[in-house]
Amino acid sequence: MIYLQLFLSYLKIGFFGFGGGYAMLSLIHSEVVVQNAWLTNAEFTDIVAISQMTPGPIAINSATYVGYSVAGVWGSVVATCAVCLPALTLMILITRFFLHLHKNRLVKGVIAGMKPVVIGMIGAATLLLMFPADREGASFIDAWSWILFGIALTATYKKVNPILLIILSAIAGIAIYYLPTVW
Repeated sequence: MIYLQLFLSYLKIGFFGFGGGYAMLSLIHSEVVVQNAWLTNAEFTDIVAISQMTPGPIAINSATYVGYSVAGVWGSVVATCAVCLPALTLMILITRFFLHLHKNRLVKGVIAGMKPVVIGMIGAATLLLMFPADREGASFIDAWSWILFGIALTATYKKVNPILLIILSAIAGIAIYYLPTVW
């Protein structure tokens, strides 16, 4: 039963998650946290952070992690295959017909109409990650989170090397959140 739920949830994400990883976050959150309660908001945010540091798209990385968390290795296989299946199927079909349709006004109109929707979905994902709340309505984002966000945003604007930024963020996270609990 759990394998079927994983398969259907990630199949839905694969079919309706247009626009890439950030645009899919709202849909992934809805399936994983809200509807099925497989993860908490804090765990979901951790997945997003880990997905950014590991190779591969967010949807595939989250499918693998959630599938493993819910049903072990076979759960990760089921969820990962389910999220990849729609894209694989559509790409096979599209490549067969793309050369004939790429100049079609209807196809151009569909693509142009999807752009604002993708921007809106990315905006929704941004708000979801900026203002998370657990089931009791409390947010796990504290003042340090906003300070680190501001520093990272400024460093990105100043073109600081992203790898260095990730390493420094990890060090700051350890210093702020882990070391005080150990001592």
